[in-house]
Amino acid sequence: MFAFNSRPPDPAIVKEGWDDLWMARLKANDPWSMKWLSHQTRDAFWKHGSVCENYADIECAVYAVGGWADGYSNAVPRMLEGLTCPRKGLVGPWAHKYPHFALPGPRMGFLQETLRWWDYWLKDIDTGIMDEPQYRVWMQDSAPPATHYLVRNGRWVAEPSWPSAHIQWQKTYLSQKRLTDQPGNNEEIQIHTPQTMGARQGEWCGYGPDPDLPADQREDDGCSVVFETDPLAEPVEILGAPVLTLQLASDQPNAFIVARLNDVAPDGASTRVTFGALNLTHRESHEFPEPLVPGETYTIRLQMNDAAQMFPAGHRIRIAISNTLWPLFWPSPDLVTLTLKTRESHLELPIRPRRESDQELRPFERAESSQPQSAEALEPPAYKRVVERDDGLGESRLTVIDDTGMTRLTELGWEHGSVSRQNYSIRDGDPNSGKIDLHWTMRFRRPDADLDIRTETRSRLTSTRTEFLFTAEMDVYEHEKKTYSKKIL
Repeated sequence: MFAFNSRPPDPAIVKEGWDDLWMARLKANDPWSMKWLSHQTRDAFWKHGSVCENYADIECAVYAVGGWADGYSNAVPRMLEGLTCPRKGLVGPWAHKYPHFALPGPRMGFLQETLRWWDYWLKDIDTGIMDEPQYRVWMQDSAPPATHYLVRNGRWVAEPSWPSAHIQWQKTYLSQKRLTDQPGNNEEIQIHTPQTMGARQGEWCGYGPDPDLPADQREDDGCSVVFETDPLAEPVEILGAPVLTLQLASDQPNAFIVARLNDVAPDGASTRVTFGALNLTHRESHEFPEPLVPGETYTIRLQMNDAAQMFPAGHRIRIAISNTLWPLFWPSPDLVTLTLKTRESHLELPIRPRRESDQELRPFERAESSQPQSAEALEPPAYKRVVERDDGLGESRLTVIDDTGMTRLTELGWEHGSVSRQNYSIRDGDPNSGKIDLHWTMRFRRPDADLDIRTETRSRLTSTRTEFLFTAEMDVYEHEKKTYSKKIL
């Protein structure tokens, strides 16, 4: 957003004063990361924008929509549970886009669905939408691990309300690397995962067109403490948020716990279904963190992200537990060893039995939209995601380069494009070697107005044991002459 907020207005639309408006925007453009890093607990900054502070404040009807590949899918079931107003929820396979043009598919007639909703609530037209189940989701079939899907196979299922009485919670225990029906002997297992694991976990919030989903999990599973079922005798389907209850002790006052729930095929391929993470100092409260007492055992509840997934017969359900996952999570300030005590540690899965009523759901209409804005490609796009390992330095690096090319909006005459370069690195055994460097180039041209603008934004995040160190800079060029510069230390 530091880069996006550097973009100029189009003088053909804003006309006189566009450059003054742009200059005011540039001067006010402080990186959002600085604000977020200065509010590391759930204080008034976060509460102000959180509907969960008082669900009763919302009285109007709500239709909450999300996608399993989106970073915000959990908001849909949470709102259905918390709100008391008329409400519905819809979650498809999509990333962070609208459902009528999002990937992964299948897409659906989202515009027609919203018209049904607004006709009912704003025009008193009985479209039947409130006679349908409250919560409708895309139950995803098992799929080989891939960083990009055009379509996630599956089917629509629905619950009359959420939370649903139809969900059956199945408890399995962590014992001798297995997920078993009965608790086993008490084992003490150390969790001390490499700082460098996690580079193939994909983006936290995917957008669909790029290969930004999690790759095969086998490499990171091999660095984790793993528990799994025997091959399933029959298919299992889950709908909801899996929960781990763990008996843990730490040798440091600050530590993380991360869990991934994976679908493991007979050939060993491991597809991430969902995951969860917790800063253990936040075990009781995000508002009032408390350091761990080294050596003391705590009962930790780790709730993973909601999911809807089918595990086929012959596959295994795997839990992979770690205390690092770079670069999705910044590491603890010191090397940490967690001790997991297995006898009281267990996994609860929200099992949803198949129901005939799913076949009677009203089908969504086909995806429709207005004619896209006409555009001409001036330069082709390019995307690269590279994971490197330097054994000499003991360092792992992740580089993501996303070049959108250059596009001309033919009806407007506006030309635009960008290149983002993301560089992440961390070294073995040194949590404070973590480094993120981001560099964005934004380009804009309007030949009919002799406008040629380029903005360059750079930001870096590193840390010590006690501080985050954030720097950013922005340079603005007009016809390749620097006209504005800003540094934030």
